[in-house]
Amino acid sequence: MFEKLKKKWNVNNLQLTLILFTFAIGGTLTGKVAKHFLTYIDLPHIILTTIVYILLLTLVWPVMVLIVSIPFGQFNFFKNYLLKVAKRMRIIKGD
Repeated sequence: MFEKLKKKWNVNNLQLTLILFTFAIGGTLTGKVAKHFLTYIDLPHIILTTIVYILLLTLVWPVMVLIVSIPFGQFNFFKNYLLKVAKRMRIIKGD
């Protein structure tokens, strides 16, 4: 599995490890930030709370992985990765 990722992303073992750490730490921080934000707003219904939480995760995650990628030296990888995802989702226009 890791060999496929290394080949797909054209990275070495160290870069793959740093990328996986960035995904893990960025995702964890995203959940914590979204949960922390929800403590400040009092939503009346659990369904509304869940919807807002999912929206927050969706909006905060790209920012978190970019921030976390800087100290790991993987900013360019994640910038390109997020651009590719945005193009696939047609959020931005592709080349």
